[in-house]
Formats: sequence, structure tokens, C-alpha cells
Amino acid sequence: MHAVTYELLKEDATCGARLGKLHTPHGDFDTPMFMPVGTQATVKTLSPEELYAMDSQVILSNTYHLFLRPGSELIRKAGGLHKFMNYKRGILTDSGGFQVFSLGAMRKISEEGVTFRSHIDGSKKFLSPEIATHVQEDLGSDIAMAFDECIPYPADFEYAKVSTQRTTRWAKRCLDSHTRPDQSLFGIVQGGIYPELRKMSVQGLLEMDFAGYGIGGLSVGEPKETMYDILGQTTELMDKHKARYLMGVGTPDCIVEAVNLGVDMLDCVFPTRVARNGTAMTATGRLVVRNAKYAEDFKPIDEHCQCYTCRNFSRAYIRHLFKAEELFALRLLTIHNLYFLLDFAKQIRAAIAADRFPQFRKQFWENYQDGQL
Repeated sequence: MHAVTYELLKEDATCGARLGKLHTPHGDFDTPMFMPVGTQATVKTLSPEELYAMDSQVILSNTYHLFLRPGSELIRKAGGLHKFMNYKRGILTDSGGFQVFSLGAMRKISEEGVTFRSHIDGSKKFLSPEIATHVQEDLGSDIAMAFDECIPYPADFEYAKVSTQRTTRWAKRCLDSHTRPDQSLFGIVQGGIYPELRKMSVQGLLEMDFAGYGIGGLSVGEPKETMYDILGQTTELMDKHKARYLMGVGTPDCIVEAVNLGVDMLDCVFPTRVARNGTAMTATGRLVVRNAKYAEDFKPIDEHCQCYTCRNFSRAYIRHLFKAEELFALRLLTIHNLYFLLDFAKQIRAAIAADRFPQFRKQFWENYQDGQL
């Protein structure tokens, strides 16, 4: 029996959207869900209590970063990530594969694993499926991810095939080395933009007993239409009684389309990262509050939003804080953006429950602009 299980509650009759429950050692959580990212054992600028207040369920932390600093042994001594950062709900740790892939020339991939230079001090490091799994056991997350190789875009078929086959072999090594009974391991589907490789990856992983499955290697530069096409072909092949997690995707347009194609879990640094640059997310598109046109705009960021920021502060005030380089500005927009996406996921769940997800999706696209307001 897995420590983490997925319970399918309802499927939309007209599309792939589904309602479910993710059962974990730290609580039961509703899906589809958006997961805020706390890369270095903190969701930047926010306290756990602020996350609870906006109904945050599972959050993400990153193996690569915590492996380098402060080291997984220290976190194990602290009693694991939940105790170390005092977050009492679900935690998922990414394996570090994507971060290592992002290092480009600073890394070397072999069958054993990846040798790379730390982005912090340039020292030589090594991550393998076994080490990544051991580090995540030290961290004590509810969900650990198998160590994978993220295929860049574009990549030719032969490269993608060799890489995907290696990811499947690495997944088996992760499973074989995983020993922690109160933690579950998710495999990661790769295959680039090639449907036959995605199929090969899914089939290889389904032969192993993972608690759930990540869908990796998307949203890495390919056109959105390509992403949706590959995603739809991939989810169709997956076990419907296991959670499906689309990795690194977190804008409202991508969330609504991913849910339409049968995805249960999503995460992205986007809402927190752009908040620190002065960009707010709204149901109609992105609002850049630093822009001069908001200097005397005393409306909230989003008049329909019930977050702390929108209930208390105006666009003009938040713009002033950014111009004055006040730290409070970063907090206010981070609160808003995460509340917005968590509430958006809640609205999606309500729509699926009421058999009106297709109408919800249609209405969303009538209002949304993929650009600055």
C-alpha cells in the first residue's frame, strides 16, 4: 500500500476533467490543485500561516537546492522538511532533474547520473537516481519524484529516445533504492514532443508500481498548441486511478487546458516570480502594477478578488511601494497571485462537481487575454 493514494471522485462526461482526493500522511487534499513553490524550504516572502489562510494544500520544495544548501542531513536532523520549515500540510519534492538540466554546459550526463558544478560556489557535485532518492528520504516529503533527464526543446528524435529510455531505467533505480514507508514515489513521463516516445515512457513506467506520475519536459519552450497536443495524447495512456502531475505549469490558461486534458496537480514558480517584478495575475490577464497608468488608480488589483491584498490596498499604493523599493510590495503581490491561482483551482473543482466545467472553460477564454493589461 502506498503512503500517498489518489481517489477518483468524478469524471466530466465531455472532456478529460476529473475531481479527486489526494490522500497523504499530512492530510487529504482536493484535486485538481495548484501547488505553490517553496524552492528553498520557503514560499518566498510568506509564512506557513499565510499559506493556510489562502487554502494552500500541497507545496513544492526542491531537492537540487536543498542538497546544495543546507544539505539533506541537516534537514533530517531537524526532523524533516515539515518540521524544519513548520509547514503542516502536504509537501512534494522535485528530484532536481530539471534544475540540473537547466545548468547546460555546467553538467555532464552519464548512465550513472549527472556530474555538475554548483551554481553557488562552483564546486563539483554528483546526483544519481539513488542519491536523489536518498536525499528526498532525508527531506521526508510526502511525495518524492524519480530522478529524470528533462529533454530540451528542440531536440531531435534520436537524442530524445536515448534520454527517455535512460529516464525509465533511472526510474527503476529510484524505486529499487526507495525505503521510506511514509513517503511515496512518483515516476516522471518524458519523451519530448514525440508521441511514440511519450507512449514508450508511459508504458515503461506503468510496469513499475509508482504511487502517481509526473508529466515532465513540457512548457520548456515549445508552442502551447504542441504542449496541449502532447499532453492530451499522454494523459489518455495513463492509469486513471493514479494522480497525474503536470510539472512546471502555472498560468491560468495552461491550468484550465491541462485540467481539460485530465491533469490533477500543477506547480510553477511563475506567480511568485512575476509578483516580485510587479506583475499581478487576474482573470482577464496580467496586470503590471508598476506601469505609470496605475499611479492614481485607487481600485484594488482585482475587484472580484477576496485576498488580503485586494481587500486592503490599491493599485496606486502597491505601485508606490514598488517604486520606493519597499519589501512589502513583494509580499502583497505574492499573496495576491497565489490566492488567485489557489482560488482559480477551487473554482475549477466547483465547476467539475456541478457538471459545468466546459461552460467555465468557455467563459474563461471569453475574458482572458494572454498579455499585459
